[in-house]
Amino acid sequence: MSNFLQIEREDGIVTVRMNHPDTRNALTTPEQIQEFVDLCAELRRDKSARVMVLTGNGSAFCAGGNVKDMHERGGIFAGSPYELRNTYRDGIQRIPLAIYELDIPVIAAVNGPAIGAGLDLACMCDIRLAAPKAIFAESFVRLGIVPGDGGAWLLPRIIGIPKASLMAFTGDAIDAAKALEWGLVEQVCTHETLQTEAQALARRIASNPGHALRLCKRLLREGQHMRLDSLLELSAAYQALAHHTEDHQEAVAAFVDKRDPDYQDR
Repeated sequence: MSNFLQIEREDGIVTVRMNHPDTRNALTTPEQIQEFVDLCAELRRDKSARVMVLTGNGSAFCAGGNVKDMHERGGIFAGSPYELRNTYRDGIQRIPLAIYELDIPVIAAVNGPAIGAGLDLACMCDIRLAAPKAIFAESFVRLGIVPGDGGAWLLPRIIGIPKASLMAFTGDAIDAAKALEWGLVEQVCTHETLQTEAQALARRIASNPGHALRLCKRLLREGQHMRLDSLLELSAAYQALAHHTEDHQEAVAAFVDKRDPDYQDR
């Protein structure tokens, strides 16, 4: 294993730090990819987890692919066109699928540059906070390639087709202030308070019943491609499940009694 991810758990909050600061947390090895996939599989099984915070150690959030490997046609960029196609499908493309299938909310605390696959990784998260030094670039075209990890699907759903097209066609970077203006991030924090703000938001999310969070996130995901009538049917089914949980009864009782609820994930 590459020990790429540092993982901490506390009170339902799973904090994940990409920890290769010497490569600016470039995401290119099969071992790194497998760590993400394994973590997501574990969190799908762990019903005590309620929210995940993803950030980077060092000066960058994630610098994307390793350009040196691209230049040398080595690592995951080696092989024939057919082999490369399968490398993408069996490699980095597993990350957006794994994160997309996570039932718990995911917060990206973007501490520095999020470039190429790094931007797309941030877009796989549900909510993004940024430090002032964060920059964002859908920079694939500048290397003569295209977004290979879902960016062409993810980015337009967050900032819209025109702005996503501008970023993808130019490869230009935008700063944190522009990212906030465009809705790519929800908040710009000082560098010193970014992690504190991300953890505070995570605690606000984690204070809610776990089953309701998971069902709510699934509805938001399914709503991106379902008709309204189909989504309403799914919503009715999920609501029926939620009404018959102990945590729903506890939430209602606490509201009536004007006290803090005590959820047991039942």
